[in-house]
Amino acid sequence: MTSVSIPKTMKGVQMENFGGPEVLQYKNDLPVPVPESGEVLVKNDFIGINYVDVYWRIGMMGFAPGGIIGREAEGTVLSTGPGSVNDLKVGDRVVWLAMGGYAEYTAVPASMAYVVPPDVKPGVAAAALLQGLYALTLTHRIYQVKQGDWVLVHAAAGGVGLWLCQLLKALGAQTIGTVSTAEKMKLAKENGADFMINYKEEKDLVKRVEEITGGQGVNVVYDSIGKDQTENNVKVVAKHGTIVTYGAASGFPTSIPPAKLAAKNVRFVGPGESSLMRYVGTPQEFEKWCAKLFDTIIKDEINVRIHDTYPLSEIVRVHKDLEGRKTTGKVLVKP
Repeated sequence: MTSVSIPKTMKGVQMENFGGPEVLQYKNDLPVPVPESGEVLVKNDFIGINYVDVYWRIGMMGFAPGGIIGREAEGTVLSTGPGSVNDLKVGDRVVWLAMGGYAEYTAVPASMAYVVPPDVKPGVAAAALLQGLYALTLTHRIYQVKQGDWVLVHAAAGGVGLWLCQLLKALGAQTIGTVSTAEKMKLAKENGADFMINYKEEKDLVKRVEEITGGQGVNVVYDSIGKDQTENNVKVVAKHGTIVTYGAASGFPTSIPPAKLAAKNVRFVGPGESSLMRYVGTPQEFEKWCAKLFDTIIKDEINVRIHDTYPLSEIVRVHKDLEGRKTTGKVLVKP
């Protein structure tokens, strides 16, 4: 085992119960984990915050090991456990996708850590990993977007939404984004959306989509809202189209009668089937998609928007802002 000087305790956020943001307890005396076989210990410099963290906090996803949630972070390898660690070494700057990110140090499987290219600025890897990988698999794997496709993106100014707008523009699609404020409309347009709908002001979203598409509807819907948009999604999708629900900000999508889908020969991809880990869950897949992600960032000059970087000690405020829809793009935290 290779290592450098490592403290015994660390700052971190722990949960003992499910519930509101107040269950997130900031502590400065948590034990620093020791990497086991095939793991590396990473000192986290930037922690990525995602809406799925809310699902973990309220109990939709089960209980995280040690009560520490957080799916991704960027930092430096401080030690390696026994066994293969994929050629990672002490001092490597990596970004990882696992669990336990709300902490100063995390022991993660080496197979789910990726060395950050030197051209990528500090913080960008943590801001890009989960949301960027999600957007890539949504547009290149779950549904392969073609030039000229009409695409509806709900929450277009959110973390994944802004990624989708940029990737869809690069692919030659025609993107309609939905948002809740004028500020978010402007942001999504700046990042590639062709048409915008403010669903707080637009009385008939379905009619507006029909007007924009000349009555043909959209080839694919990307929906992170869930329940509130279920009916609209079915109405606006074109014949032989696809509805992809990858989030549940308003609750899980309501049941769609098979006959409604069959009438248009529509494919519905639910949250389980669109789960990111179905596509990047093996070491080989993770490495392949990470390489594509950073190649896309560098070559296509993707704007990885960072909303703000909070101190870890203010994690309760972070979750309140996230749930209150006060954020656009990516939220980062520093230990």
